[in-house]
Amino acid sequence: MIIWLASYPKSGNTWLRSILNQILFVDPTTENIFSDLYKNIPGYPSLMHFMNLNSSLKSTDDIQKISNIIKNWEESQNKINKEKRLKFFKTHNLLTSINLDGQTFHFTNIKNTLGVIYIVRDPRNIITSLKNHFFLNSYDEAFNMMIDKKRWIGTTKDRVPQSLSSWDQHFNSWSFFPKNYILFKYEDLLSDPKKQILRLYEYLQKFIKTNFDQQKIDKIILNSKFLNFKKLESQGHFKEKAINPYTKETKEFFYLGPKNDYLKILDDKTRYKIEKHFKVTMKKIGYL
Repeated sequence: MIIWLASYPKSGNTWLRSILNQILFVDPTTENIFSDLYKNIPGYPSLMHFMNLNSSLKSTDDIQKISNIIKNWEESQNKINKEKRLKFFKTHNLLTSINLDGQTFHFTNIKNTLGVIYIVRDPRNIITSLKNHFFLNSYDEAFNMMIDKKRWIGTTKDRVPQSLSSWDQHFNSWSFFPKNYILFKYEDLLSDPKKQILRLYEYLQKFIKTNFDQQKIDKIILNSKFLNFKKLESQGHFKEKAINPYTKETKEFFYLGPKNDYLKILDDKTRYKIEKHFKVTMKKIGYL
C-alpha cells in the first residue's frame, strides 16, 4: 500500500521527505542524510512505474503522452502494490478524476492508497520560489501558473506528466482524501520542528513501529536546517537541480528557504492578487 507525501511544488516536500527518510530509513548521524532518498521515497509518477504497461511515453505529442499516463495511473499503482508492503512516494500530482474516451480515470484510490501526508505553504512565499525554479520571467507569469486549473508539469522529454492544477485546487483535492490524511504547514515546521516531527512520529505509529528517541529527533532537526541542505547540495549529494528544458541552464534547488519572506520580498500588487484569488482557501488554512 502507498502513503503519499503530497504537495504543490516548492512547499517543503523535500524538507519533510528528508525528515521521513531519517525517521524510517537512514541513520541521522550519517554525513549524507540524502542517502538513498530517491530509493526510499521515490517520486511518482516516473518512467519506471509505467514500463511494460499499455502506454507509450515516447510520444512527442503532449496530449497523447498525458492521455497515456492518465489511463495507466491505476495499473501502475497496482503494479507497485504487488509486493504487498508499505511504500512512500513523493508526488506533486493533483488528486483528480479525469473523464477520457468515455471512462473515468482516478489518480489513485482506496485500494492502492493507505494514507496521505500533505504539506502546504503560504502561496505568497511559494510564488518567489516557483518563479526561480521554473525559470519564469515575472511574478505575473508565476501567478498565472498558480491559478491555472489546467496546468500540467513534466511534459518535456524523459519526464512523466503530472496534473498540477492551481494552488488552491491542489490543496483542496488532497484534503478530501477519506483515509489517514494528515496536514503539515511549512510555517509550523519552521517555527516548531520538534512538535511537527512528533506529529509525524505519531502518525507513522499507525503503520510502522518506530522507536521514539529524543536524541534522534534533535539530530534530525539539526540535519534539516536549510543551510545544511544547501551545503549537501553543493557537495553533490542532492540531485534535483532545476533545469531549463530549453536552454539547459541549471539553478540550485535550495534557493531562499527561511529568507523567502513575502513581507520583505513580494511587491504589494502581487501580494494583493494572491490574497484576493485564494482568499477562501487561505482563510481555511489560517494564512488570512
